This record gives sequence, structure tokens and C-alpha cells, in this order.
Amino acid sequence: MTQKLTSVDNAFFQLESHDTPMHVAGLQIFTLPAQAPADYVQNLVAHLRSPTQLSAPWNVRLRQSALGRGWRTDRDVDLDYHVRHLALPRPGGERELGALVSRLHSQRLSRHRPLWECHVIEGLERNRFAIYTKIHHALADGVTTIRLLTQALSEAPEAATPAPWAATDAPTPASEPARRAPLRKLCTQLATLPALAQAAGRMARSTVGAGEAFALPFSAPSSVLNAPVTGQRRYATQQLSIGRLKAAGKATDATVNDVVLALCGSALRRFLKDANALPSRSLVAAVPMSMREPGDTASANAVSIMFAGLGTDIADPVERLRQVKRSTAGGKVHLRAIPKGGHPLYNSLLLAPFALQVITGIGAQARPCFNVTVSNVPGPNRPMYLQGAALEAFYPVSIAAHGQAVNITCTSYNGSLNFGIAGCRDALPHLQRVAVYLGEALGELEAALGLTQAPPPRVICNAA
Repeated sequence: MTQKLTSVDNAFFQLESHDTPMHVAGLQIFTLPAQAPADYVQNLVAHLRSPTQLSAPWNVRLRQSALGRGWRTDRDVDLDYHVRHLALPRPGGERELGALVSRLHSQRLSRHRPLWECHVIEGLERNRFAIYTKIHHALADGVTTIRLLTQALSEAPEAATPAPWAATDAPTPASEPARRAPLRKLCTQLATLPALAQAAGRMARSTVGAGEAFALPFSAPSSVLNAPVTGQRRYATQQLSIGRLKAAGKATDATVNDVVLALCGSALRRFLKDANALPSRSLVAAVPMSMREPGDTASANAVSIMFAGLGTDIADPVERLRQVKRSTAGGKVHLRAIPKGGHPLYNSLLLAPFALQVITGIGAQARPCFNVTVSNVPGPNRPMYLQGAALEAFYPVSIAAHGQAVNITCTSYNGSLNFGIAGCRDALPHLQRVAVYLGEALGELEAALGLTQAPPPRVICNAA
């Protein structure tokens, strides 16, 4: 049986091209168990290839017909194709791992197979290995991807864990009869039109300075971050202590997300100043906000978009954080006023111009809808293991597109916040410096707030 794609999921196929692959990924770095045998990674690959029954979305293929796109179940998935065993020249360093992940993330997924791949990478220095898993964004958003990859881990090193794509008995929400679902969906969206009209009014009042102070789409300045992209990616990561971020937030009555946005503003300000390309007005970030209902594990994509100024026009790190806090406060009030059933229509109307820019390739020539995407996805808050190997870090890898040459996404794990910076290799040379500047920005903020500064963070994975 074929299941139709939602409008949001279908849009990711519309946006995809050779230069703009539309997959997201997770990069997990593990420490080998004590006294691990020489063939440990080889045995792990065999374990990951062993399931005979797969669960969604790992066994779902795209079906294209004259009636449009849909999903259908593939009952004969070739796991030897999807699970791949790679190795870095020993001892592989962070630079070599980053270069490999950059190349893997540049390659589109085949539409003739289930839209995912898993690469197990051995040879990493200090007795470690990595797993890079990518999946098409039409199948999973960031929250779903983290959940899918986490369910293959255990909380105890001695516990056996299933492959993430193995069939499970987890219940799935019941679907409505095919004839009633579209009508109910239409009625729900029509009922939200008055609230959406009020949202448009708030945005109009904000434009003239008569409403809540929050950033608006197409209020962003032009910048080199909004260049056209090629298919080649560059990737770097950074790992920061959540305790340090919370302390900075507590000192300014700001949230951890506010501190993250302010640090991104600091890093991008310095990166653009290096290139003599810093706009006089603040950069604007698109910040995905999860709209997932409690217990919802079936939705592939359930997000709405908030826009926030990053304060890149402000030199002082504390004042930059305060400006970010004001911007996000207004944006949250705006989003909360929209009924949950209205967010799909709201997103469609809000981002339609941006989607058109990406599809037509004019995103770099037109005024940017926003300058950069900054996303924070919650991950496991306790130590996790895979077949006895300890998970050291869990990094997200996201999407770049025409007019959006860089993406910053972070995932929490066991007391740390793990940043993945993905961008176009050709449009933004030396993008890995943003990872370094993120760590240094936290130290600068702590110094300005009079907080005890921890040792400088280490860039975990830096692409060549």
C-alpha cells in the first residue's frame, strides 16, 4: 500500500538537486571497550547488517507516479548496501574524520532504495571509531533522527542493543479513514485562518515598530552567507559544556537557547569580520521550534519557524545576548498565539518565497528570507553505549541550500552541547573557523560576566 507524502515532506523533494541534497545526519563518536578484540568494528558492522525485519522509516521507499509521490514498504532491503564499513588511515585524526564526513554528506541518496545510509568508520585515534548515519529530511526531522539513532543505544555497557532499523513492537498512532482525513485536515486549517490573520497583523505592526520586537522574514541583510551553493560540503564540530551555558544564562536571566544564539552571533560576527564582509545590520536566524505533541513518534517533520536577530551588529557580548533575548521573547509570543493546527499552513505561507528561491536557484540574488539556520535538538542526557562502546559525542549534520550556505545545529548529550556546522565548501572557505570561534565566544562572554572561565574547549572534528 502506498501512503501519500505530506506537503512538508514533499517540499524536501522539490527543493532537492545535485547542489542541494536534502538529507540530515548524525555523527556519533565512540570509545572502544577495554580489551576490545581486533575485529570489534567488523563484528559491529555484521550486527548492524543482521536484521531480517526492518521498521519504518528504514524500510520505506519513495514511489513516484503520475499521481505524485508516495511511500511504500520495501520488504527486501539490502543492508550490505546501506551499512558500509570504512576506515581512516591510522591513526586518523579529527581533520581526516571531518574531511571524510564532508565528502559523505555531499553525496545524494539514491531514490531507488530506502533513503538512508550508515557508515561505520574505524581507525580514529585514541582508540575510537565513528558512525555517520544520514536519512532524507522527508523521512525525518532532527528530533526524529536523534530518537531513531538513540534507540539503538543502551544505558549500560554490558547490555546488548538492537540495530536501529530492526523491527520493534512500538505502537504507531492509528490513521483516519482515507476519505475522512483530508476533509478533517482542511476543516482544521480553515478554523485557524482568523488566528493566522491576527499573526499577519502582528508582523505588520512589528514592521513599523508598533508591536512586539521580533525579527521578521526578509528583514535580514544581504551577506556572503547567502551565496549560491555547489554540492560539495564542509563540516566542523564543537563541544561545549551545558553547565557553562546555563551559568551564563542564569547571570543574564536568559535561556540556554538564547546563549546558543548569542554565541552563534559572536562566532559569525568574527568570521565575517575576518573576510571584511560583516553587514552593518544584524544577521537574522531561522530557529526551528518543535511542535510535536507529547508522545508523538510518528510525525516525520513537526516544526515551526521562529526568526531571531543574532546581534552581529553589537560588539559587546553581554549586550548581544540581551538583544537576542529580546528578539526571541517576541518571537515566542508570536508563535504561541498560533493554534497548533495552524502551524503547517503558517509555515507554508511563511516559507513559500524561500522555497521558491531555492527551487529556482535565485536565492543568492534575491533578498534573503534569513541569513542562517540555527537549531537545537535535545538528545540523551545520560551516558549511552553501543555493544560496550561508550558514546563520547553525538553531532548533528544538516542542510545547506541556495542562498543559505551554512547551517548550525546542536544536540545535547550527557552534559555537553555538540555543535555541527555544515556549509558549502566553495561558497565559504575556512568555515571551520566558526567552530573555533564558538568556543572562544563562550570564554569572552564568561569573562564579560565575571564568571570563572573553564579551559578552552577542543574542536572535536575539523574538516580540511
